[in-house]
Amino acid sequence: MLPLLLAAGLGLAPPAAAVPAAADPPSELAAVCERLRAGDNPFFGQRPIAELEAMLARHRDDDPRAIPILGRLGLHQLILGRLEEARATFERARALAARPGIRAELRARLAHDAGLVRLQQAEDRNCLALHAAASCILPITAGGVHREPDLARQAGDLFAEALRLEPATARRRWLLNLARMLSGDYPQGVPPADRLPPRALEPAVPFPRLVDVAPQLGVNALDLSGGAVMDDFDGDGLLDLVSSTWDPCDHLKAFRNDGRGGFEDVTRAWGLDRQLGGLNLVHADFDGDGALDLLVLRGAWLGAEGRIRNSLLRNDLRRSGRFADVTAAAGLATPAYPTQAAAWADYDLDGDLDLYVGNEGSAAGVNLGLAAAGDGDYPANLFRNNGDGTFTDVARQAGVANERFAKGVAWGDYDNDGDPDLYVSNSGPNRLYRNDGPGAGGTVTFTDVAAAAGVQEPLGLSFACWFFDVDEDGDLDLFVADYGASLETVIASYFGGLAAGGHPRLYRNDGPGAGGDVRFTDVSAAWGLDRPLLPMGANFGDLDGDGWLDVYLGTGLPDFDALVPNVFYRNDGGRRFLDATFAAGLGHLQKGHGIAFGDLDNDGDLDLFQQMGGAYPYDAYTNVLYENPGGGNRFLILRLLGRGANPFAAGARLALTVRSGDARRTIHRLAGTGGSFGGSSWQQEIGLGRCDAIERLDVRWPGGGVQTFRQLQPDRAYRLVEGSPRAEPLHLVPIRLGRRPAAPHPQPRR
Repeated sequence: MLPLLLAAGLGLAPPAAAVPAAADPPSELAAVCERLRAGDNPFFGQRPIAELEAMLARHRDDDPRAIPILGRLGLHQLILGRLEEARATFERARALAARPGIRAELRARLAHDAGLVRLQQAEDRNCLALHAAASCILPITAGGVHREPDLARQAGDLFAEALRLEPATARRRWLLNLARMLSGDYPQGVPPADRLPPRALEPAVPFPRLVDVAPQLGVNALDLSGGAVMDDFDGDGLLDLVSSTWDPCDHLKAFRNDGRGGFEDVTRAWGLDRQLGGLNLVHADFDGDGALDLLVLRGAWLGAEGRIRNSLLRNDLRRSGRFADVTAAAGLATPAYPTQAAAWADYDLDGDLDLYVGNEGSAAGVNLGLAAAGDGDYPANLFRNNGDGTFTDVARQAGVANERFAKGVAWGDYDNDGDPDLYVSNSGPNRLYRNDGPGAGGTVTFTDVAAAAGVQEPLGLSFACWFFDVDEDGDLDLFVADYGASLETVIASYFGGLAAGGHPRLYRNDGPGAGGDVRFTDVSAAWGLDRPLLPMGANFGDLDGDGWLDVYLGTGLPDFDALVPNVFYRNDGGRRFLDATFAAGLGHLQKGHGIAFGDLDNDGDLDLFQQMGGAYPYDAYTNVLYENPGGGNRFLILRLLGRGANPFAAGARLALTVRSGDARRTIHRLAGTGGSFGGSSWQQEIGLGRCDAIERLDVRWPGGGVQTFRQLQPDRAYRLVEGSPRAEPLHLVPIRLGRRPAAPHPQPRR
């Protein structure tokens, strides 16, 4: 991660700690933007360019000692989007390096980085300005080949030069193949020894192909990495879209589903245009008023500079037409620690939702490859809901302070004792906090049983995580993404190399053992998840409607050359996962972050919204919305209405028994929003496969009440009210997306 280490390599002073929340949220967040831009932050800082230019001025134009300075300057110019300057800087460095006596590996590095500049320019000219539905999606089809191929061809020539100077470099072999695909010169333009076998990109299994319709609907907002949620925020029964960006100078984006096949940009109308930054966001109804609120999470990966407060945005659309920032009033503005991981649950069973925030504390002993990350004592927070709009942090009393570098958190009742337990995905050993209920003094406490349960791994750096019933046996299994693999091992797996390095973990819940404690078994390899992937954003949903939960992983690293396809796994009947990425059209090359599933068009299948973009200011990309063409399977849509202050019934468990001919099966679901990096809709959208009839639905409501509903029909939608004996039919009108074209808008530009 050479660009990430530039600031450290220059010997610059460490960044100062951020000041926690001020009284005026907009001006406070704008000040964070200015501070990060003006300083030497390795992602956003502009100061290093001036310092490098000053260093360069002390050398003659023909002084070879200027070469490494020029190399670092060119990378900073690339990071900040000064592409023509970067191009000229690298050409000057390469001219100096062409003299005798300069090491081949330095000349190769300069050619490589010059190729990255050309590749970014090629993206600007084609993937953005001349965007097509197939842009940047592997395998590159005719629709994805650049209409103006010269820049991609030049990039390929530079990568080929770098390979000649320093052979057998995995990244450059991969980039050479990609550049030739984009320019239309693959496979003949790649030497056989470096050529990616065409069979590596052939679909492994059949799957209906999804298509990105974001541009025609006008929801292709340009973002850096960030969060994504899909849900009904204005209460009209239609799913809307909201995304965040970790760019400290850019704001949330919101698009309202108009029910006529189009979307309306309501960012400003909903008061979200002054909410800057946020690598992730989660949504839930924290105050129990029936309207979904937003929590924006900030500061991830930034260490002490990431001490930026989060934002709790209360949904006041029915009253004022806007979201209200109530962070300070709710008691969530301090402490302000770097984070991107949080989840809601009623852990104390008092009827309202509490909040766990996993902060990025110490990462001692683990190399994150980031200059500032993991450098402080930032314990986690467990904010108990006081029932009056305020929260109290009880993490230490409850025993869940974590004291590690958290990247994902998830709630789920893995031991089926009626209260939610907590999983925390860390740098270093992960934690499974078993909810032990209230003690003698009435305080709910937790015990970390991860080691005994066998779910501590991955031990290097984990990322997104979630509980789900992957094998439909009635108990919750656990998925944990691994972020410890190298890009080289990921690339090697496409060239047919050994799948070495880290891989995701799938833990099967085996139920209680002889001593009564629940144990898990790592079934990753048996399920086909033994390949390194580098997933960031991640979530799950039944994309083909067969009743089995599939997984979609957004992949990448901050590096500009980390262009590897996002990965989609189809659940093969609860036995294994099959890689259906290329058949489904989901092998996007851009860096994938927040992922949300939901039925946007009321046709009974899940569509997919993904927030795209990298970490550096000039690695932004447009968000994507994949429309699901459907596969003919049947479905059931359920909207749960719980009692009291948990109207969306967070944590409810559903068991749906369906019949196909003489065969019966039970489909199990957990009421929630899916994984920890992306928020799916709270309504339950359940694929039924080719079922003939629904025999019964058993709902275990939060708090323990159980109801059985009968006489439900496939291909229908119902509202289930806790305590009411009958399901209320809902009339959902299918929508043809794109029937109402988006208002004319310019193509997004970086």
